[in-house]
Amino acid sequence: MLLLASQSEIRLTLLRNAGIEVTPHPARIDEATLRESLEAEGATPRDIADALAEAKALKLAMKHPQALVLGCDQVLALGTQIFAKPDTPEEARAQLQMLRGKTHQLLSAAVLYHDMKPVWRHVGVARLTMATPSPDWLDGYVTRNWPAISHSVGAYQLESEGIRLFSQIEGDYFTILGLPLLPLLTYLSLRGFIPS
Repeated sequence: MLLLASQSEIRLTLLRNAGIEVTPHPARIDEATLRESLEAEGATPRDIADALAEAKALKLAMKHPQALVLGCDQVLALGTQIFAKPDTPEEARAQLQMLRGKTHQLLSAAVLYHDMKPVWRHVGVARLTMATPSPDWLDGYVTRNWPAISHSVGAYQLESEGIRLFSQIEGDYFTILGLPLLPLLTYLSLRGFIPS
């Protein structure tokens, strides 16, 4: 049994669709403060994603010491600028305007704890180039898709209308959805946590 230290429905669905017996137990951490602290120290977007994923896994592992615990986090980086999930439709519009016509990275980190120790970690990276949709279309997109897009960094979801925002995508689809699923399944299989 895998414990998922996340409230992400898409991560839970991906794991269950892959035949993994998983139970969600969202780990409440102060992501904003941790992210700001790491940014102030000059941490890279990759390190920030990894640290946030580990903080979630560790918090849940402390409550379930013998469990297999998965912590995940996703960071959107436009150069050195880090994006968080938008809190309002206005923030979503502002993020989308900033991303128009530019290439950004999505970094999806996963950290696995077993017996209170980190045993595996991976950060998947995808590069996405946004097209240049008109401001009117972007306004309509946010209106049609709010609040669903509030759960996604960058204010888009590729699995729905958000795919129309992009002109080019490089990288693993599961990484874009927030979980480097194939490397995780490989590790779980090699270690005998799941049958192969």
